[in-house]
Amino acid sequence: MGKKPNLTGLSRFLPQDFLNPNTTSLSEKSQNQSEPAKKRKTVIHDPRYDATALVPHYTTAHEVPENLQKYFSQRKRYFSLYDQGCLLDEEGWYSVTPENIAVQIADRCRCDTILDPFCGVGGNAIAFAKTCEHVIALDISPTRLALARHNAAIYGVADRIEFILADYISFANAYLSRPHPMRKIDVVFLSPPWGGPGYISPSENHVSADDNANFQDELETHSQYSLSRIQPIHGADLFRLTKRISDNIAYFLPRNTDLNEISVLGLPEKDESVAPGNKSRMIEVEEEWMGLKLKALTCYFGGLVAGQEHVF
Repeated sequence: MGKKPNLTGLSRFLPQDFLNPNTTSLSEKSQNQSEPAKKRKTVIHDPRYDATALVPHYTTAHEVPENLQKYFSQRKRYFSLYDQGCLLDEEGWYSVTPENIAVQIADRCRCDTILDPFCGVGGNAIAFAKTCEHVIALDISPTRLALARHNAAIYGVADRIEFILADYISFANAYLSRPHPMRKIDVVFLSPPWGGPGYISPSENHVSADDNANFQDELETHSQYSLSRIQPIHGADLFRLTKRISDNIAYFLPRNTDLNEISVLGLPEKDESVAPGNKSRMIEVEEEWMGLKLKALTCYFGGLVAGQEHVF
């Protein structure tokens, strides 16, 4: 897990479809869908990374929609530098990883190159940029990708993150289709959608923010969460696809995830060879707490498991 100098660009292993996204067009698309933000001072010096026109930056509670009030009250748990201009869209408010948890995960995932295929507004990618040589951050939303880059610039780590507008399944298949990728991905951090309002409602495009808040409450109190609810594909299939990229996986999941399903992920595939005498590999499940509240689980595989670093 040594440091690798002279990191090369993604053009070495990705088709052109995923390279050099047109940042101007991304901004224009997002501006058409979002209300303009209030004028404020930020610490961003590169205008290419400034996404202040895409979403509002709330400074007082009376500006915040009712469905986001409880998230706004925890804004500095999400981004300690929130007051310097950090931006979140509606989905970002309820899906971003709290900063202290992101920092803890990033410390466990130290490596040369890490892939964050569902980066959202950048909470985890920013933390990874402080412990890894290079971060590849994907998202299917041009708005959230622009917000992630904006937030990374505030934290001073935007130059360590490669932001790509792409869906993970296509990216993974493109990466795996290359016979000899020039850049090895050491670790993959999986934090896919857990099944938000658009996935549990029959009408994905007509779900109110109140419905989403209700879903979050339901998720927290539901007795057991199944990987079948993961998006964009079954959580077990997502893991198997990822394992073809790297054995070193950190899987960020709801706190009530069925641990029996997690344990099955550690079993060898039918076509996976296991050397004679090799001990079965362990899975480590870490509870992520904020104060007295359990927020999520991070499941570590491969060389990320404590005591199993030799398989990294």
